[in-house]
Amino acid sequence: MTTTLDQLKSGKTATVTRLTASGPNRRRLMDLGILPGTQLVAELRSPLGDPIAYRVRDTLIALRQSQARQIEIELTD
Repeated sequence: MTTTLDQLKSGKTATVTRLTASGPNRRRLMDLGILPGTQLVAELRSPLGDPIAYRVRDTLIALRQSQARQIEIELTD
């Protein structure tokens, strides 16, 4: 099932299938290691729900919901 990263529940793992971002936003996501085939884990959610911390290749990064909506994922567990 394909969805976007902002829908991933804490503690769940997913695989990136596609980036819908363009321009500098796409470049930034790619610089953070978010590429098709990359596994992500939703680790921490801020008290107001935005941003959310994700584990990417043993590194913890924070993304705003608007950024996470530009990343299509497939749930892996």
